Amino acid sequence: MPFADLAGPASVRLHYQFDGDESLPVLVLSNSLGTSFRMWDPQIAGLSRHFRVLRYDTRGHGQSGVTEGPYTIAQLGADVIALLDHLGLERVHFCGLSMGGITGMWLGIHHADRLERLILCNTAAYIGPPENWTNRAAAVERDGVGSIAAAVVDKWLTPDFAAGQPALVAELRAMLSDTDAQGYAANCRAVRDSDLRGEIAGIKAPTLVIAGSGDMPTPPADGRFLAETIPGAQYVELYAAHLSNLQQVEGFNKAVLGFLTQS
Repeated sequence: MPFADLAGPASVRLHYQFDGDESLPVLVLSNSLGTSFRMWDPQIAGLSRHFRVLRYDTRGHGQSGVTEGPYTIAQLGADVIALLDHLGLERVHFCGLSMGGITGMWLGIHHADRLERLILCNTAAYIGPPENWTNRAAAVERDGVGSIAAAVVDKWLTPDFAAGQPALVAELRAMLSDTDAQGYAANCRAVRDSDLRGEIAGIKAPTLVIAGSGDMPTPPADGRFLAETIPGAQYVELYAAHLSNLQQVEGFNKAVLGFLTQS
């Protein structure tokens, strides 16, 4: 099982996985808050025919290391750069969802030379109000991540879709509940403290924004703001809640592949 021990001021062990032929261009997938890289399982069969897909567990999630918090988005972005350096990857495509999308924005602003194309899914340049994140972090530190699992997962899928997918709902609640409380809280505070609204106009990588029409945490208005502010960005809206990659697997994959393979 591949792990990268990343050195530096904020050293961490990151868990990662490659899928796809080594000769293909690399596409990095970055997970949302409270998930592991397994959230991308439905994408792998389709995407790995065209790309060498690199998934990793964000610091504090999955099997990656849990270091002392709070974290910052700059720290999470630096983890990506350190992982690319560790793996000898100069330039990649990057696709992040929710918190992973915020990480992608930071990379687009600060490390444009490392990105070919950027995909920002179900995310926003700022997700407020800050007290929501402060309160959630305190709740999981006090009662564990399982205490919020049902309420959070209810926002990940639209109610009609969730009603027909009880096994998926149970899997997502288990994935969230398994997230380390310290790591989850530290990432909550990273999202709380991040406001990129004044910087995203500087993103130069060709960018696709994917939004979910029923997304409550990051509604379509947030996605449209990204698409209107990032020069030349494209916008796709899917009938989905917050985890559009799970609710609209075919539509999501089609949007990603269409954007990454267009001339």
